[in-house]
Amino acid sequence: MIRAPKNYDMEVKYHPGKANVVVDALSRKSTGSVACLLPQEKRVLEELDGLQIEVVLPGNQSHLAALQTFSSLVDRIKQQQKDDPELMKIRKGVQEGKNKEFSIQNEVLWYGSRLCVPNAIALKRDLLKEEHNSTPAAHPGRTKMYHDLKTHYWWNEMKRDIADYVARCLTCQRVKTEHQKPGGLLQPLPIPVWKGEHITMDFMIGMPRTFREHDGVWVIVDRLTKVAHFLTIKATWTFEQLANLYIKEIVRLHGVPLSIVSDCDTKFVSRL
Repeated sequence: MIRAPKNYDMEVKYHPGKANVVVDALSRKSTGSVACLLPQEKRVLEELDGLQIEVVLPGNQSHLAALQTFSSLVDRIKQQQKDDPELMKIRKGVQEGKNKEFSIQNEVLWYGSRLCVPNAIALKRDLLKEEHNSTPAAHPGRTKMYHDLKTHYWWNEMKRDIADYVARCLTCQRVKTEHQKPGGLLQPLPIPVWKGEHITMDFMIGMPRTFREHDGVWVIVDRLTKVAHFLTIKATWTFEQLANLYIKEIVRLHGVPLSIVSDCDTKFVSRL
């Protein structure tokens, strides 16, 4: 309760936001108050315990301290560089005057300004986990993660390892969605009225070779009667050879069709 002096009439007015120039108890944020820090004490202690940090204040005196953090992964990378055979070959080439893009500084191998990471599965997994799963990183995509990592680290097939790790992340698979326009409802083809007028065709390449060196099958199916023709072909045949075979085996028996349904094969979308 606020009590006004005896000879004055007092009225308390609150000015929200930037209108209140003078800082008072009503406009002061509560994020730094003791009442706000008490509910967060358990979470802060858990984070300090995970980082293996202990804060000790002996007595009632105030202390001014600075906290510095160092990545243990960098120390592991520097220690395991000497056990990697590929990096040892590169190190030997640098000492002999070769591999000018690499350099050795304080017994550590560098690729320009990037630290060379040895081919250790556990070390790479921990490095990718810290860059992808940590709270500041917030599960970046493979492109952003690659651009962030390549500024500090280097190893062979780095982009492929990053893409594989991001593709196997369960959190990204559950949360992230593809930003694509929906395909819409299926549009079935109309039922043909007469046989031989509407057909479908497709190629099956890579089959076992016959005694005539044919290694593929050309499948042509009538959509109404489901009558199929299986024509043996060669994968190296030109469009003219395929057209002559089509006229000889299909047009001769069923005539010229009104429509042909096929996939986006280069042989089907050509201007033959």
